[in-house]
Amino acid sequence: MKSTTTGQFARWPRRVAAVLPLASMLMLAPVPVVHADEPPTLAPFSSAQGAQAPQPWRFTTLPNKAPTRFEVVQQDGFPRTAAELRLLPGIGAYTSAAIAAIAFGERAAAVDTNVERVVARLHGLKQMPPADAERLTLALLPADRPGDFVQAMMDLGATICRPRKPRCDACPLAPDCRAFASGDPEAFPERRRRAARPHRHGVAYWIERGGSVWLVRRPARGMLGGMAALPGGEWGDAGSDRLNAIGTVSHVFTHFSLDLAIVPRSEPEGEGWWQPLEGLSEAGLPTLYRRAAELVLAARRAA
Repeated sequence: MKSTTTGQFARWPRRVAAVLPLASMLMLAPVPVVHADEPPTLAPFSSAQGAQAPQPWRFTTLPNKAPTRFEVVQQDGFPRTAAELRLLPGIGAYTSAAIAAIAFGERAAAVDTNVERVVARLHGLKQMPPADAERLTLALLPADRPGDFVQAMMDLGATICRPRKPRCDACPLAPDCRAFASGDPEAFPERRRRAARPHRHGVAYWIERGGSVWLVRRPARGMLGGMAALPGGEWGDAGSDRLNAIGTVSHVFTHFSLDLAIVPRSEPEGEGWWQPLEGLSEAGLPTLYRRAAELVLAARRAA
């Protein structure tokens, strides 16, 4: 599909163009890719639920935000402020502020690691607590065109004010930058020591009948919120019952690692639906459960 150009954005109504940063932040963040030549809308989602969403919109780099798309269109229009957007499951402080600033012109401080680094170096700060990062970024935000400023700061941190070998000679903030003046901009801010990642265990049940597998939807809030999944219990620190397990999938999330044992069962568990195995790729399973299904099917072929 062809990407839409900036010139085409300009001729679209503001209320329609607002869909672009929303879709970009939720689905492809932080890469603003649009795969349509006509003004996009969220109309296809107005009656869609979960796996029935249009295929091009179903798989994203941020799967835990998938249910948010459907919650947005079920409201009376878009949430227009960072505070309102923050109430939607799957949207945090950064995403809500970025959408509010870019789509609706709110003077909201969108602070990711790139922006935090720019601000820390500008002020010559070795330590940058989140509250200070937001406060100092907000102080820099202009009243006019805050969305452009937010995007400029993102690009500045990603391409010029890089963690290593920053291109200070090309930086428009260099004359006022205390880190640059120190002669060692890479020393700002100091790197945080990462805490040891905890390890968890869980069980997923493979329930198959008549060429279909039983799937459920995870709770809207929490890890992989609202996504299709194999049924199973909570993930915990203690080892799970792996009696008769077909196999185990190891997966690493941002804040913990997980061993998920796949155990066969005969009866459906929880509210869900029968997904034909031949259409399993269309169920919208996140990577963890897709790998679990692949493990089961591979074990069957090898038997």
